[in-house]
Amino acid sequence: MSRHIVAAVQMTSTANKAENLAIAERLVRRASKRGAQLVAIPELFNCLGEPETIVANAEPIPGPTSQLMGQLAAELGITLVAGSIGEQTESKKICNTSLIFGPDGSPLAKYQKVHLFDIDLPGRVTFRESDFMTPGEVLAITETEVGQLAQATCYDIRFPNLFQLYADRGAEIIVTPSAFTLPTGRDHWEVLLRARAIENQVFIVAPNQFGKHGGELNSY
Repeated sequence: MSRHIVAAVQMTSTANKAENLAIAERLVRRASKRGAQLVAIPELFNCLGEPETIVANAEPIPGPTSQLMGQLAAELGITLVAGSIGEQTESKKICNTSLIFGPDGSPLAKYQKVHLFDIDLPGRVTFRESDFMTPGEVLAITETEVGQLAQATCYDIRFPNLFQLYADRGAEIIVTPSAFTLPTGRDHWEVLLRARAIENQVFIVAPNQFGKHGGELNSY
């Protein structure tokens, strides 16, 4: 595989979609100006907040956010991993969907998060993505100008078999947009990323949300 410059964009997304999109666009442009040929942005980059907020701001695909990302990729001539967004479905639940756009702006791949983050720590925290999200069922590995690119999202990093499947199918880079929580991120984030890279001999590109997103929601 030839040498490429890759950028992982970090954001502190909130419930303000217009502001999030403006920040994402600015940071992608900055990465491209610095020579990045592959740019990846975080999970739920266009809207991050309480579940009802994420659901209320979900979009169809194609839709406003995906069209903006495609236009941006084409203008800059880059391969763009548009983190993930809440995708409207025929049910009341949404999908957590990551998209890849080629340098001509065309959509190359779509991945819906397979492993949903459900946690119940009695007396501490309970959160269930499965209450408002539908898991995906299809893996995504795509030939791009920067190599064989596979997709995963956040909590997927805890399931090594997924990454092994990708490696077995020829993945060279696995992009993992995330919004990893502060407590587990502090203890687990880097070591899990390094483990998936080492055990599969692939590159891992992991753009993460960080900071306070409103309410009690904090990313590492």
